[in-house]
Amino acid sequence: MTFLKPYSLALLLATLFVACNDAKQEPITSEENPTDAYIKDVQTEFVPDRRVARFDVTGEEYEGKFVLRGETTNPEALARLKQKLDSAAIEYVDSIQVYPAQDLEGKTNALVRISVANIRSNPKHSAELATQATLGTPLKVLKKEGEWYLVQTPDKYLSWVDHGGVSLYSDQELEEWKASEKVIFMQPFGQVYETASEDSGVVSDAVAGNIFELRGVKNGFFEVEYPDDRTGFIKTSEAKKYYDWLANLDASEENLVETSKKLMGLPYLWGGTSAKGVDCSGYTKTVFFMNGMIIPRDASQQVHAGKLVDEDKNFGKLQKGDLLFFGTPATDTTKEKVVHVGMWIGDDQFIHSSGRVHVSSMDSTAANFDEFNYNRYLRTKRILGQEDQAIVHLNNSKLFSQERSN
Repeated sequence: MTFLKPYSLALLLATLFVACNDAKQEPITSEENPTDAYIKDVQTEFVPDRRVARFDVTGEEYEGKFVLRGETTNPEALARLKQKLDSAAIEYVDSIQVYPAQDLEGKTNALVRISVANIRSNPKHSAELATQATLGTPLKVLKKEGEWYLVQTPDKYLSWVDHGGVSLYSDQELEEWKASEKVIFMQPFGQVYETASEDSGVVSDAVAGNIFELRGVKNGFFEVEYPDDRTGFIKTSEAKKYYDWLANLDASEENLVETSKKLMGLPYLWGGTSAKGVDCSGYTKTVFFMNGMIIPRDASQQVHAGKLVDEDKNFGKLQKGDLLFFGTPATDTTKEKVVHVGMWIGDDQFIHSSGRVHVSSMDSTAANFDEFNYNRYLRTKRILGQEDQAIVHLNNSKLFSQERSN
């Protein structure tokens, strides 16, 4: 009888056969699977970071051919693998799922419909919090598992959100949403009211960066609409029209510092990227977003963005808004490990989320000297004013709108 046999299973069976029957046969090893090396090459080339892309593929022998099984977010990677196998004259059958999945029926976009959506590493509430996305953030939907969706955030992060946090949209529906006028909530915290009065009931909370459709203005309130068609009212003093905000963005050193201090004392939250709690990189990410820039999610990703400023603790080179990175330097046998990030605010000080958002100093004579981070300092990078593929400037992006401000 012919049957499908992964090479790991074949190795076990062959080894048992030799042990039990004293045969002269050699066990099959993974080196005999010619697809392994090609799959690894493609993974290295196209998916060096599984946080932002997937190419989870195996090759299994079946009747003299290799069945390619698994999933990928990158069709170019799959095309490259096929090219390599064709060139090596290896026969194969393609059974790889390329996302977005077909059973989504065209609903391959989502908008966050609650103030902050918790996005997890696996499709269950007990899983690690990987990141967050604020209301009105467009997400790419890749597949559905139970009541969870595998999504990709604007910073390319891949993780899972439960159905209660998002509304699904087709491409056409998303374009219609982008064409609408919007407002962005500017205060760290606030509320959306049922009517144009603070004495009315509350529809929901709101946090910095929440984006709503604008329906009108009444008695000092914006009338807004959620992605799930709920409506409410936000005080005009706490929000701005999105296009006005974009047109008047001034991502200056001083404005970055001002934004950073509005979140002073916010508790540390692993995976947090919002005013409800932040980890170190989620904090810097939030500060830059409120100044019109989307930067990579994690400290170990942010360190590759922008311009190198310093690697020698020459803090006189730094400007306000520069990002300082901390961790373990590379050795002859180990890779560098970046584990923490903070933002320079001048006067030998940086602000960061560690326990809570607070200010530390690099001056050994200062009361708030941070000896621990001083000793594990790696380098400083400049994001402000830099053109980099890893940095999205919202005034030159159609993420939330069909138009660009410049």
